[in-house]
Amino acid sequence: MSQTNMAQPGAEQPLTQLVLNKWFSYQDEVFLPLKNLPNKHQGLFSIAFAGNFSITHIKAIIDFFAKHNQTVTGLCQYQPDLSLPAALCFYIKQAELPINPLVLQQFSSTLDFQLVQIACPPNLYEPGLLVMDMDSTAITIECIDEIARLANVYDEVASVTALAMAGKLDFSESLNQRVAKLTGIEKSLIDELKNNLPLMPGIKMLCQILKQHQWHLAIASGGFVPFAEQVQALINLDEVHANVLEFKDNKLTGKVLGTIVDAQQKAVILESLQQQLGLIKSQTVAIGDGANDLKMMATAGLGVAVHGKAKVVEQAQAAICQGSLLQLLYMLAIPLNSEATV
Repeated sequence: MSQTNMAQPGAEQPLTQLVLNKWFSYQDEVFLPLKNLPNKHQGLFSIAFAGNFSITHIKAIIDFFAKHNQTVTGLCQYQPDLSLPAALCFYIKQAELPINPLVLQQFSSTLDFQLVQIACPPNLYEPGLLVMDMDSTAITIECIDEIARLANVYDEVASVTALAMAGKLDFSESLNQRVAKLTGIEKSLIDELKNNLPLMPGIKMLCQILKQHQWHLAIASGGFVPFAEQVQALINLDEVHANVLEFKDNKLTGKVLGTIVDAQQKAVILESLQQQLGLIKSQTVAIGDGANDLKMMATAGLGVAVHGKAKVVEQAQAAICQGSLLQLLYMLAIPLNSEATV
């Protein structure tokens, strides 16, 4: 990664004083190099991304933090991948609690960018673990809803799905209710759906980059094994954990076999993998979109809501509210050591 500013030729370059991957102090529109890098184990790192940033944005963001009794002590512009625009990281050394992610979202949306605030960020350049939900996270659809379309019971199933994802209905109960409505679906139709899964934008490239840096990648899904195994093949995952549908005479029986992968089981999977891999907690990341993912995200060092509902965004540590999942790199590649500039 180059040490120079990578703004596109001809584009407005309002932050040319900022050399990429270098930390600065900022006062009265003057940037001065910091002698020491921020301590990743102390304070908060606030990342502004997916915007066209200027001095005006920096002032507004610093003022916003000040209103929440947080003082910015360092600022860095960085670009984890050439396909991503540069982001800004604001270091707040003295901070007791992060700002509610919904409040961050409300503020940043008025200025047309995204903003997250995390403590002890993971390091992309050391081995780590990413556990992801599948439906509406690794892929853009809810597989059970699509199966329901084939059975002409979509409205019934989708209404139960919505209740479960919003946390208003026990997941295991809702899963059994929904699968029961799918009795009689031909296996050939399941296979057709499996072979046409739409990946979430950015997920494949994200996984490629993580694999290059010795990250272990897994799915923990309340969805179903055939689809999870297909996603595994598409994006080169190390393992998948999902629910097993029962078939008889090549038709769904309406039953789920074995242990249901619910919210608690997802958390168990993540914790078990962390122990197996010998990782510290801060090198574990979980992403998902529904209430069923919250326990898993709370168990991880970093839990990120992906295009999630308000309840999920509010309870996650960070959120990607729109755009490519490659943007997760902003949270994994904050320049805090020399390796982050290669």
